[in-house]
Amino acid sequence: MIMMTTTSSTSSLSCSAQRQHWLVLLALFIFVASVLSTESSMPTQNMSHKERTELKEEAREMFYHAYRAYMENAYPADELMPLSCKGRYRGVTPSRGDMDDILGNFSMTLVDTLDTLVLLGDFAEFEHAVKLVIRDVQFDSDIIVSVFETNIRMVGGLLSAHILSEYLQKQADVMHWYKGELLEMARELGYRLLPAFNTSTGIPHARVNLRLGMKDPQLKVSRETCTACAGTILLEFAALSRLTGDPIFEVRAHAAMDALWKLRHRGSDLMGTVLNVHSGDWVRRDSGVGAGIDSYYEYLFKSYVLLGDDKYLARFNRHYNAVMKYVSEGPMLLDVLMHRPHAKSRNFMDSLLAFWPGLQVLSGDLKPAVQTHEMLYQVMQMHTLIPEAFTVDFQIHWGQHHLRPEFIESTYFLYRATGDHHYLQVGKRALKTLQQYTKVACGYAAVSDVRTGKHDDRMDSFVLSETFKYLYLLFSEPQDLIINVDEFVFTTEAHLLPLSIAQLGNSTFSFRQSDDHNVLDFMRTCPSSNKLFPEKVRKPLRNFITGSCPRTTGSGSGGKRLSALDFQASNADHLRAVYDMGITMVSVGDRSQGKVRLFHSFYNAKSHEEGEMGLQFMQEMLELTKLQSMNQLAQLQVRSKYKDLTMAVAFALDEHLQDWTALMAGPSHFSPELIGEQFVEGDLVLAKPIRACNEKLTNAEEVKGKILVAERGDCTFVSKARLAQQAGATALIVCDNVPGSSGETQPMFAMSGDGNDDVLIPVVFMYSLEFGKLSTAMQRRPQTPLRVRIMQMVEFKRWQLAKEAHQNETAATTATTQKPDKEL
Repeated sequence: MIMMTTTSSTSSLSCSAQRQHWLVLLALFIFVASVLSTESSMPTQNMSHKERTELKEEAREMFYHAYRAYMENAYPADELMPLSCKGRYRGVTPSRGDMDDILGNFSMTLVDTLDTLVLLGDFAEFEHAVKLVIRDVQFDSDIIVSVFETNIRMVGGLLSAHILSEYLQKQADVMHWYKGELLEMARELGYRLLPAFNTSTGIPHARVNLRLGMKDPQLKVSRETCTACAGTILLEFAALSRLTGDPIFEVRAHAAMDALWKLRHRGSDLMGTVLNVHSGDWVRRDSGVGAGIDSYYEYLFKSYVLLGDDKYLARFNRHYNAVMKYVSEGPMLLDVLMHRPHAKSRNFMDSLLAFWPGLQVLSGDLKPAVQTHEMLYQVMQMHTLIPEAFTVDFQIHWGQHHLRPEFIESTYFLYRATGDHHYLQVGKRALKTLQQYTKVACGYAAVSDVRTGKHDDRMDSFVLSETFKYLYLLFSEPQDLIINVDEFVFTTEAHLLPLSIAQLGNSTFSFRQSDDHNVLDFMRTCPSSNKLFPEKVRKPLRNFITGSCPRTTGSGSGGKRLSALDFQASNADHLRAVYDMGITMVSVGDRSQGKVRLFHSFYNAKSHEEGEMGLQFMQEMLELTKLQSMNQLAQLQVRSKYKDLTMAVAFALDEHLQDWTALMAGPSHFSPELIGEQFVEGDLVLAKPIRACNEKLTNAEEVKGKILVAERGDCTFVSKARLAQQAGATALIVCDNVPGSSGETQPMFAMSGDGNDDVLIPVVFMYSLEFGKLSTAMQRRPQTPLRVRIMQMVEFKRWQLAKEAHQNETAATTATTQKPDKEL
């Protein structure tokens, strides 16, 4: 909860902004008082002071276990690798591709962690850490870094530590030697980021070289950035300008925010996810509140709170109304297309949207915040840890868990706003889960798949700067803290910027009604003071997820029955469901072809009801195998309203092209889309050179009329596509250059272009493990080119089912004996 204080820190705000801030203060006081005054109505058992103190101390111990592991085994590296128990250095540790753009060999974890030490009251270690940063950290490196990540982690960390250093000088009588060195470091780093803002739109590039700026040859084709990347700069840059007196940083950040606002869709008021920084054209028009766009909304609202500029409140409210109209579906938040907001663009949600309830609390819309948080809590209970992404029926889409802070952050703000001890209990469960499943000897390790619990050799700096900070704050009383956190704004990286920064600016901002804003944009500015008890909101959602989950097959519980059409033999939950229905599977013929025979028996079913479901499942499967045409299949197939963008690279298992299998691939935004029954078929040929980044392929004659394979790296995806097209290829497959990557465990993405529409051949992307299978098939037939077909995965499945039906190749038989009752 952010509240204004009664000090003179707001004196430089405009009258309008000052009144808004005081209304926020008054409304929040009324609201909290109304909740706390009716404790008898709270159904959640209150947590004792003793237990809360124990949890606070456990959160402190968690922080120090990770912090000491980093300092003793990784410093001055940017990150700790908790399984290897060593540091991750850019250019030394094996590359993780674009993920390593967060690294700059500037001791990121320590800088990101400094202000957490102050909140914990560890002034001695804070002073020691500040001295280390001043002595060891430097920025003159020939390294390309993410502008967004470097700003929120490094610039934000340095500014917050500088502010708290000066605070401790006055309040704790320590660090009298400190003379503003961290602020000067932040200024230097800010100047090294400024070249990224030299674009025709004012929207910054996604990456910049710390030494060379945008003159690095690798950045010559840099054109795309995400909305959050460009829109999460203002808090840090405004603070940097106002603390140093150098206006350039705030000017550039305001210009970027203004440019983004002009790019919204005027009909829906929604923003896309990826755009071209030079033309302002949208590359990805998906609109939601998760990855790629999340902190843009956060910084609109918090820029209003920190700086008192009314226009950011108006913009936030316009976007917020659009999100709640088009993206919100009850407690769920599902991406839509910004230009067609009634069309969903994907059927899953990513874990980054867990910040949204916290932002809703700050903006005063508590009821939907409680609802979405409850949905996320049920996802956590269902899967132990919140997976990186989950589907609309709450199954795992991407299984990783990176120890992200967003859910705990929202839990903290909901507790501060309501006083409901339910959120302390939620925090307790989150804390104990992290302890049980992610703690290792050398810190805390991310989880590569929540289904298996396997650890990943990764501990991001935000674990120390955000995750453990919010856990500690959740269980702390105000008197436990050296500072009053209500006098600060938390940045998206949980760094602390004081509200008093507003009085340091020379400019004041006043509201002017214009074509962009009207009085309705300012309607939602304060939390409702009506009595709202979160339990009353949560109660109707208590079985929200269990009522949607395919694994809950009991008819009495309102579960969703698994249909034959949705069944996937590779899905462990589906196998468990059919087993409970009394169905067993026996492989038929060559296992590599994946053909099975199904047997059903009431004797083996878990219950009579599930036996009935099994019988219905078998009948559906029989009907599917009897289909004689694609039209019949299309009529029976009940598909989700969400578009499946997964592509298939299919190849024949035999020389007669009778039996085919398919591997998963991702599409591209810059090439023609294969729609419906459209496909491209041809022989495969490897590019020479393999990365296809030269002016001409040495085997161009061989490529003509075939499907080219090129490896990722050295140049952009679209550059490879143009070279393949120039050589006469009919399609391009780009394979990943990161060993071990797989679409089963990593997000399948659509390759981005440069805003030009000159690529006329289909282009798809394959991760390493999937391409490895394709490569093995090529090696088995060295004398004969491998024939492949590129198409949508859903169409490949349709094609296979229709082909089997047409050729009367059915594996279905029925038996009249009592056991098994039915055989397929």
